[in-house]
Amino acid sequence: MTAIKHALQRDIFTPNDERLLGIVNVCKAGKKKKNCFLCATVTTERPVQVKVVKVKKSDKGDFYKRQLTWELRDLIEVDAKDASKENPEFDLHFEKVYRWVASSTAEKNSFISCIWKLNQRYLRKKVEFVNVSSQLLEESVPSGESQSVAGGDEDTLDDYQELSAREEQDIEGMMEVCEYAISNAEAFAEQLSRELQVLDGANIQSIMASEKQVNTLMQLLDEALGEVDTIEGKLSSYEEMLQSVKDQMDQISQSNRLIQISNANNGKLLNEIQFLVHNMDLSKGHIRALQDGDLTSPKGIEACINAAEALLQCMNVALWPGHDKLMAVKQQQHLFTDLRDTFARRLTNHLNNVFVHQGHDQSSTLSQHTVELTLPKHSPLHRDLLRYAKLMEWLKITHREKYEGLSRTYVDYMSRLYEREIKDFFEIAKIKMAGTSKEAKGKFGLHGSSGKLTGSTSSLNKLSVQGSNSRRSQSSSLLDMGNMSASDLDVADRTKFDKIFEQVLSELEPLCLAEQDFISKFFKLQQHPPVLPPLPEAEDSDGGLHNILSRFFAIFLPFKSKDMVRLMMNKVFQSIEPELNSLIALGDKMDSFHSLYMLVKMSHHVWTAENVDPASFLSTTLGNVLVTVKRNFDKCISVQIRQMEEVKISKKSKVGILPFVTGFEEFAELAETIFRNAERRGDLDKAYVKLIRAVFMNVEKVANESQKTPRDVVMMENFHHIFSTLSQLKISCLDAERREAKHKYTDHLQSYVINSLGQPLEKLNHFFEGVEARVAQGIREEEVSYQLAFNKQELRKVIKEYPGKEVKKGLDNLYKKVDKHLCEEESLLQVVWHSTQDEFIRQYKHFEDLIGRCYPGSGITMEFTIQDMLEYFSSIAQSH
Repeated sequence: MTAIKHALQRDIFTPNDERLLGIVNVCKAGKKKKNCFLCATVTTERPVQVKVVKVKKSDKGDFYKRQLTWELRDLIEVDAKDASKENPEFDLHFEKVYRWVASSTAEKNSFISCIWKLNQRYLRKKVEFVNVSSQLLEESVPSGESQSVAGGDEDTLDDYQELSAREEQDIEGMMEVCEYAISNAEAFAEQLSRELQVLDGANIQSIMASEKQVNTLMQLLDEALGEVDTIEGKLSSYEEMLQSVKDQMDQISQSNRLIQISNANNGKLLNEIQFLVHNMDLSKGHIRALQDGDLTSPKGIEACINAAEALLQCMNVALWPGHDKLMAVKQQQHLFTDLRDTFARRLTNHLNNVFVHQGHDQSSTLSQHTVELTLPKHSPLHRDLLRYAKLMEWLKITHREKYEGLSRTYVDYMSRLYEREIKDFFEIAKIKMAGTSKEAKGKFGLHGSSGKLTGSTSSLNKLSVQGSNSRRSQSSSLLDMGNMSASDLDVADRTKFDKIFEQVLSELEPLCLAEQDFISKFFKLQQHPPVLPPLPEAEDSDGGLHNILSRFFAIFLPFKSKDMVRLMMNKVFQSIEPELNSLIALGDKMDSFHSLYMLVKMSHHVWTAENVDPASFLSTTLGNVLVTVKRNFDKCISVQIRQMEEVKISKKSKVGILPFVTGFEEFAELAETIFRNAERRGDLDKAYVKLIRAVFMNVEKVANESQKTPRDVVMMENFHHIFSTLSQLKISCLDAERREAKHKYTDHLQSYVINSLGQPLEKLNHFFEGVEARVAQGIREEEVSYQLAFNKQELRKVIKEYPGKEVKKGLDNLYKKVDKHLCEEESLLQVVWHSTQDEFIRQYKHFEDLIGRCYPGSGITMEFTIQDMLEYFSSIAQSH
């Protein structure tokens, strides 16, 4: 290693004015062993620069080259890996960490020691040494190989001291005095040696002369040592005294600590006693209220509510650990349990009596409501019972069984009460629908002044239908709606039925809403989920259980509360839906068109109820009944269509406007009046489409079967009537049918005119048909007059057979024929006559045109002119 060091110094560092102070043979940790040397160097010029150089042996020759250089001031940390065991690995932390493995532990230690000395001297301990033995840093480098590696230079480094400025000046002055200092260094050295000997002798003489002062100094030092011993004795005594004071202070501190612990314990005990007294002490007034409080007066009820809330608060107090083992706490809990059971029993008995009394109360009859048709109001009962709402909530929390028992009792007795009232209410409504009170008494067996009914609802339905058959025979179908004006009772009866049905629904709606609101408030079913108390962190560190419970109550409890309210309402008002269905069946039997009124009214009330609460009992019940009403409405439409299909016409009289066509007009006018601004307009539109298609189909059917009246007349008159009706009513969903009706009317009018007019100038028609046939065969028009059968003489002969008088006579017969076919209701005679006139003029112009083209210059004309024809048509129309 010494030879390598000298070679490196000679070849690499000397040319760069550097001195090699430390060297270690290393290789990189964890890689293939490619040896290199880490060298610690200093520059010979000032200022001194300390460097760590990585030197590598060249692959091609036996020489070394410098590979990497780091400034020692950039070194942050030296990590020797292990201070207690021999380990050749070490790390140097520059801008990144370089991990090395030395060839031996001794070389590593020698190199780290050299770095440490350089750090101490030049960098003022800037580099941090980790896992390095303190002994290695304090002692000199051990002898042996490492001493031979770096020892000499390091000793030189330790002995070397830089000259000060004054020393440099003195040396320069001395060398200037001695002229041969440079030329003869040996003579200069001998002179310096002689002068040094002279100075040493002078120093020895001076020391021997100062022996007396040294002895005096030694005596003073002995006296000082004696004084130090005295002071040390006094300090020892003081220390003993302070130790006794310290022991006493420790005892006082221990006593104070025990006193503080005792005070803290007393404070905690007082807090617990105050907590128990404050939270588990029930006043005597509350105890009296729970045991003997008045449950009938407002003050007594208020006192019972306050006492029950105080009792519940005392029973639900969150006791601290260990409280439940205290005898006083157990006694109080036993007292609270007895008070809870006693008061729950008193409250249950009292409310049971109230419910039973109300259920058996016969005072609320409908005798006073027969004129207005109103249901008795239960708001006074609700108002009185709502005073107990908080007590019911308390009972629900403390005694669930008694709470449920009270709920069943209330539902049982109130359902009986409501069943009586609703049954009486609906029977009177049915009587009012069937006729006046006087007529009803005669028809349905009413007796006495109180208006009590005899017989069942079903018997009433039968009687009412039988009693109304005689006066509803004209208003049960579209076939007879055209004659509705002939029955003075139909319009009035339908209006009366509509008012009664609306009154029934208007009475039921507030009754059901008020009862549902009362049940929700009284039995505390407002559908609010409970607020959960926070769980201890130890039980629910991440909040998972608490979140699950919160979501469960938020989702499940509202549905449970709604179900409870709906279940109670279904039991209390179990008779409403059957009675409504019975009333609807009665109205439908009386007049099938009552279903229109019922559909509109029921739809409006269902829509109103759903806006208030879609899940309410009223909304659900009315929705179910609405299905029945819609079914009756669809059945009504189907019956009308079936009756159209079964219609028969007289073979001896003319058809005219069919009864179901007039009936559809009246139905549409009635429906438009009823369904104005209705919520279920779509149902009516669908019914319109079904009816109008049936009307179209059956008009064509009757027209095809008609023997007395021509088919075109039946089609023309009825489709004209349908078109007029749809144009007047402006029903948007029937715009296509309106256009179709107009098209059919126009087509059949034209067809009838052509067929009725026929060929009034028959021979003239045959003649010109032959002319057109010759032209069609290829004969030129101007050459037709040369044909023997169609020459000018034949034409004049035919024209002379149709003078003006003969034409007028034929038109007069035609007018009488048309008048006989058409009905008076539709007033289409003049329309048809005017169309006939237009068709006759068209034929006349056609003949004139053929004469002009085939017989040019012949001067042949008809025996009458267009003006003559207009006069004929006008005079015939006026004469009739």
